[in-house]
Amino acid sequence: MIIGRSRIRAFFILTLRALRPLRPLRETPLPHTESDAVPTRRVGWGFIGLYALAYAGTWLALLTPIVVTLALRVQQLTPDRAAQNLSIVLAIGATCALLAGPVFGRLSDRTTSGFGMRRPWMAGGIVCGFIALAMVATATSIAAILVGWCLAQLAFNAVLASIVALLPDQVPPAQRGTVSGVLGMCMPVGQLAGTSLVHATSHSLLLSFMLPASIGLATVMLLVVSLADRRLPRGTIVAQPPLRQLLASFRVNPLEHADFSWAWLSRFLFGVGSAFVNTYQPFYLIDKLGRTPAEVPLLIFQSTLVQASLIVVCSALSGKLSDLLGRRKVFVLLGALIYMVGLWTIAAAASYAMFLAGMVVIGIGYGAYFAVDLALVSEVLPDQQRDAAKDLGILNIANALPQVLAPCMGTAILFLADGSYTWLYFAASTVALASACTILPVKSVR
Repeated sequence: MIIGRSRIRAFFILTLRALRPLRPLRETPLPHTESDAVPTRRVGWGFIGLYALAYAGTWLALLTPIVVTLALRVQQLTPDRAAQNLSIVLAIGATCALLAGPVFGRLSDRTTSGFGMRRPWMAGGIVCGFIALAMVATATSIAAILVGWCLAQLAFNAVLASIVALLPDQVPPAQRGTVSGVLGMCMPVGQLAGTSLVHATSHSLLLSFMLPASIGLATVMLLVVSLADRRLPRGTIVAQPPLRQLLASFRVNPLEHADFSWAWLSRFLFGVGSAFVNTYQPFYLIDKLGRTPAEVPLLIFQSTLVQASLIVVCSALSGKLSDLLGRRKVFVLLGALIYMVGLWTIAAAASYAMFLAGMVVIGIGYGAYFAVDLALVSEVLPDQQRDAAKDLGILNIANALPQVLAPCMGTAILFLADGSYTWLYFAASTVALASACTILPVKSVR
């Protein structure tokens, strides 16, 4: 059968017309409004106080299960397979966190509610997070804990994405250093407050879950009620880009932007090493040092108090000294090496006192590293004018991804080492050493 040229031409025309809707869509630019202008009015300490309280309260609700209560809950249900089950729950939950931040941040940027752009996600997220933690606290199976914890990670990361966006929304550039410094103390303070509350409520694991969650709910709602939020005009239509375009916007050429890539890798490796400390601390105290589960809340509170205090002090000192000397790499390098020594100390510890000494060294290294690493990264961003927020979002993956990988790696190491936490923390120290080495190739920053 012979097909004429006209029919072939008609076939191709019809095919191209059918495929036309599949072509990538361009995102409709948002309209310019008064709220788009860079804020110039200085914020008062009343706003800064409520902002810091909400940020610390969110970390309090989220970190307390990661550090203490989730491990204790898993051990209640499956004492024989606690470490393995906790690794699975944390890894899957961290995967949800990894995806939630960019997604909810993007949704927040495009919210046209009369309630504001950020407040709906802050209020809805903190309420859903509270309910999710109640599910975890009352779960009767590991599957129920997993579902509840994944929902909690999604909800709390929706809150965090919206809260962080308030910095450019509300704070003028001249004040952002001060406000960022205050926010930088919120995570260790939230972690310390969480371990303190768990110790005070050690008679009831349900209360250990819900009291931090209640404080987080109250602090975020205080900010929601008092916040003069930005508003995107109603009727604004924004075409969402295809998945391929969305993923491409988070891509950086590692050869073209080598300094940023090395800094990202250093942060990622440091995050892997530190994730071992937070994830396996309760089991380390029970299995290696022979402490009872009833003692764990107090012991972790003491170690967290020491670590958080040194992080706050060393962060302030290292950041100020780095500015005075005009040098970044040496502080990041020394921070990672000091952290490595702390992990060596924990790996070799035969008593709680020696473990506590290791946490002292870890706090010094952690504070020195993170106080200056962000300043270093801000100077090697691929495009500081147009894509600073996007590139910092890529950097944040280096913080979240280790929470996914470390539990899987930890399970494999414990299996190969016959349950030896000495080898687990020795492996973590090797990763910290790699973090120090990968900051050396950065050339554009001293």
